[in-house]
Amino acid sequence: TRWNEIFHDQVLTAALTDRLTHKSHVLNMNGPSFRMRETEEWLKNESTDD
Repeated sequence: TRWNEIFHDQVLTAALTDRLTHKSHVLNMNGPSFRMRETEEWLKNESTDD
């Protein structure tokens, strides 16, 4: 993983990620992008302003 590139120690990396995720909640972020929708609306408005 990329974490190993940062910490250079597989055991330390496993311990850190285990402690970071122990009481975490997984969020499903697979829905439509709010920022993408805003950008598309902005681009549409820009093209009609010309």
